[in-house]
Amino acid sequence: MRGSMRLLVSIIVLVLGFGLIFGAWVFTPYQDALAQETTNTAKTPFTDGIAHEGVMGCYGSTCHSRQEATGITVRQNEILSWQDDTATTGAHYRAYRTLLNDRSKAIVARLGLGPAQKAPQCLSCHTDGIGENLRGKKFQIDDGVGCEACHGGAGEWLTSHYGQGADHKDNLSRGLYKLEDPKTRAVVCLSCHLGSQAEGQFVNHRLMAAGHPRMSFELDLFTALQNHHSEDQDYKIRKSVASGARIWAIGQAMTLKQQLRLFQNPKLNRDGMFPELVFFDCQACHREISEDPDWRPNARPNPGRPYAPGLVKFNDSAMIMLLATAREIAPELAPKLDRQIKAFHNAVSGNGGDVLSASSALVRTADDLIDRVSKTGFTKIQTLDILDEILTETLSYRYTDYVAAEQAIMAVDTLLSSMIASRQVASLDVSDMRGEIEKAYLAVDNPNAYDQDKLIRALTVLNRRLKELR
Repeated sequence: MRGSMRLLVSIIVLVLGFGLIFGAWVFTPYQDALAQETTNTAKTPFTDGIAHEGVMGCYGSTCHSRQEATGITVRQNEILSWQDDTATTGAHYRAYRTLLNDRSKAIVARLGLGPAQKAPQCLSCHTDGIGENLRGKKFQIDDGVGCEACHGGAGEWLTSHYGQGADHKDNLSRGLYKLEDPKTRAVVCLSCHLGSQAEGQFVNHRLMAAGHPRMSFELDLFTALQNHHSEDQDYKIRKSVASGARIWAIGQAMTLKQQLRLFQNPKLNRDGMFPELVFFDCQACHREISEDPDWRPNARPNPGRPYAPGLVKFNDSAMIMLLATAREIAPELAPKLDRQIKAFHNAVSGNGGDVLSASSALVRTADDLIDRVSKTGFTKIQTLDILDEILTETLSYRYTDYVAAEQAIMAVDTLLSSMIASRQVASLDVSDMRGEIEKAYLAVDNPNAYDQDKLIRALTVLNRRLKELR
């Protein structure tokens, strides 16, 4: 009887806790202007209504399917890289086949969606999931995430982009996406790697609970892993080339914007009486449960987010990385951003303020920082200073949960690679500290065994080594 009563009390506390955190903002009147802004879908190849010819339209030894990279203007073996079954460059090609494996079958069975390879919620990101009316004669749905899923429907530019005197600006006007621009690239990539406002292109907590992998993304690192082309000298003549550091910083800001815009959408930010939990930190709930009277909670207070124990915490990993960037390239904006982050967390937890206003303020500041990042050269000293912000205790004490720690380690790899590519540091010098980098990666190797103390020790050693690069 006492056990049943204890269970009942626990349920009541849980429901009241969600009521405090969610009731504070879910029933706030949704302003018409902002509702229009947030529910409008950003233009992507999935939503723009342009016809797609299919991957076969790009085949041919004079186009993109040579066996060797012997092309003059481009390598011309891009499809071979995309189809590589053994490398990360083939992940987009393999995406459709993922829908046929046992894990996917189990997920859709739990959700009652029918076959995964036919479910719109799955096809929207595991292949080029455009409508049947937009598919050309050579289009095959089982091609996976093909060329046009990222570069845009080729109906108007397929011929013009390889013709004599082909002009990149002309191709862009015909529907080719300017993916060399970090903001454009972020919009396209995040539409699947985070989610979008488009129907069926949002991974919610129900899908996660059914067995879908946790979403994780960093724009520059994932670009490198999927790289099918070379940014050589003639590429730089045709197109602008952003440094890896700039792509990383813009990616963090765009991730935050997309995350908050999705969170503001009343069609996406709740599931019944509960908040849509996919926006929150997984480990806020997924922690060890024990009836042992000597057991002590392993959750730690986070100086960046003033939540009381027991409240779910918003996933603020992009906020933390953006704050590190702001402290170096826009020091006058950094205190404002820090205040806005805390104000947002306060509003979400029901401790004052309006979530809609707080999140909109963060979006505006992210836009300001994107402008600053776009004009920043990311010198060696600037990049090392950003790394110093990420690795020192000022921010590392905020890595109380796995997702922020994961972003911190990916940032280290990305920013060091950027400095090598920009010839700001020697590759050999970075190779010499690969052991310290790997130890930091090991600290975030397993989300279920994340140890913040172990991570901070690894980051401290790594930061000492980084100072040798100055």
